Amino acid sequence: MAFSDTLKQLPGVSHLAAIELIDGQDGIVGRIENKAGQAGSLVVYNHLAQLYGAITPDAARKGLELYAEHTEDARQNPGKHPNIDRLVGVSERGETLRVKHHFAV
Repeated sequence: MAFSDTLKQLPGVSHLAAIELIDGQDGIVGRIENKAGQAGSLVVYNHLAQLYGAITPDAARKGLELYAEHTEDARQNPGKHPNIDRLVGVSERGETLRVKHHFAV
């Protein structure tokens, strides 16, 4: 299924302004905002956090499936899709990132 079709099946994020990704040392390693160019990733990461409670290696692998055609493009072009690159790293390193939600006002 194409990424655009997958997004239509996932829970909406109109209630979110952003999410922050926090590593095991309490450092913020990423922020995904509800804005053009990041909204699709916000939907995916929010969905993964709902399903898995955090961005775990299993969540990361599921996320790579959800990104569909963009995952292969990310693998061929490191740096082009940083939110996908992050999932690849989480999966490969076996780490877990906590998710902090920032709600829209």
